[in-house]
Amino acid sequence: MSHIDDTLEFIPVRIAVLTVSDSRSFADDKSGDTLVKMIEEAGHVVADRKIVTDDRPLIRDTLQAWIDDKDVDVVISTGGTGLTGRDVTVEAHRDVYEKEIDAFGTVFTIVSMQKIGTSAVQSRATGGVAGGTYLFALPGSTGACKDAWNEILKFQLDYRHKPCNFVQIFPRLEEHKRRK
Repeated sequence: MSHIDDTLEFIPVRIAVLTVSDSRSFADDKSGDTLVKMIEEAGHVVADRKIVTDDRPLIRDTLQAWIDDKDVDVVISTGGTGLTGRDVTVEAHRDVYEKEIDAFGTVFTIVSMQKIGTSAVQSRATGGVAGGTYLFALPGSTGACKDAWNEILKFQLDYRHKPCNFVQIFPRLEEHKRRK
């Protein structure tokens, strides 16, 4: 089973937080605040934080800017993963992915089923990799953000987590670009 290997040193990860909403501001962005708090409590660094509207090109461009920023290792977005016409965060994420982490959405659904039952079917949480940066799109509720962090990301972004984690393979994410 999985566990934390306390003989290894913790490696902080630099994480950017993006809230996607037509109505939120920093004054009332509870999901963004929740993510920032959990990231910092875990010992990681909040590299940047933004709020953008539900606009696919704007979301995509924001993600791409962080992918291009060598001071950002991970991007976590919240909001815009539902089924309505304005929910375009997943599409914007997929615009920039080089590889999708298919199991992230599956594991998130399993976690959600335990909390909200069949309503979990309405979530389109997703994860992927681009330019050596991990990207995760979470639903906009604080509960969904807590579930994704506490049940998945907290462990996968901890270098000490065994049997494997995202941090240990950072150096290999772009090995295909090395000259042979």
